[in-house]
Amino acid sequence: MSTTLFSLAFGVGTQNRQGAWLEVFYAQPLLKPSAELVDAVTPILGYTGGNQALAMTKLQAADISSALKNIDPVQAALLTRLAESQKPLVATLLVDDSALNSTPEAYLKLHLLSHRLAKPHALNLSGIFPLLPNVAWTNKGAVDLAELPECQLEARLKGDLLEVSSVDKFPKMTDYVVPSGVRIADSARIRLGAYVGEGTTVMHEGFINFNAGTEGPGMIEGRVSAGVFVGKGSDLGGGCSTMGTLSGGGNIIISIGEGCLIGANAGVGIPLGDRNTVESGLYITAGTKVSLLDEQNELVRVVKARDLAGQPDLLFRRNSQTGAVECKTNKTAIELNAALHAHN
Repeated sequence: MSTTLFSLAFGVGTQNRQGAWLEVFYAQPLLKPSAELVDAVTPILGYTGGNQALAMTKLQAADISSALKNIDPVQAALLTRLAESQKPLVATLLVDDSALNSTPEAYLKLHLLSHRLAKPHALNLSGIFPLLPNVAWTNKGAVDLAELPECQLEARLKGDLLEVSSVDKFPKMTDYVVPSGVRIADSARIRLGAYVGEGTTVMHEGFINFNAGTEGPGMIEGRVSAGVFVGKGSDLGGGCSTMGTLSGGGNIIISIGEGCLIGANAGVGIPLGDRNTVESGLYITAGTKVSLLDEQNELVRVVKARDLAGQPDLLFRRNSQTGAVECKTNKTAIELNAALHAHN
């Protein structure tokens, strides 16, 4: 009987002196690989089932390359290159999308997101933080923090400099994958595990966290936090903060619909429907009291912002005289009222 896998990837990475994984680079991760490919690979690796990250020798890499030559030439070519590696190799096999068990598994799922093989919140990332070691990201790669002082000294003694660009659990995405059709002004502000859609431009102050991103095309000038997925044609103004929420029972995604505009220093804590506008400086949380206005700017009803989540064609603004948060819609207030009552 053929073996089916949720994901499979062959990687090269960095271990500390105790043999613990610090990071893994997967050049060509696979989502739902063919049964023929899996059946050719698993006997060589000695795979026995379940989610596993298996150390792979250069000889195994060469054997897998030969086995895949007529099945998947792209993966075969990759394995040929890996067989020449001077760094440790790993094959990570996921039979299902369950909670993470190892650092190579965590890196595989982050790669699936940044390679656009899965969208934010489509993957189970439970337990990821303890499995991602906090390391020094340097011009020579990942360095264990306990080993950093000695590495810095060794570099100086050789007349070299070990430059530490950050100390974090997450590396920058562009050190692992650069998605097609994007512009990124400051790559240090995009974490591995970000989903950056085709046609996305991220300006200098833009930031995209892991398990978050943009459908594209669109302009990101503010912060896209974990749990936020921005729709096509949206513009997040400079300094805006669109905050997703992480709760103990699981992740809640804050989606931003197509064609939205979130002004400078503005932000939302609710999902937005298509073509919503939030004026500059206005932050909307789920519990914000919002005054619904009709086409004559007359008050119809006061609701909580969460009641407007996902509704299209809304304009959120703050009344300059009263300070009240107001909402106007291209639809009649009666239609909106009917939708709200139906939702409740």
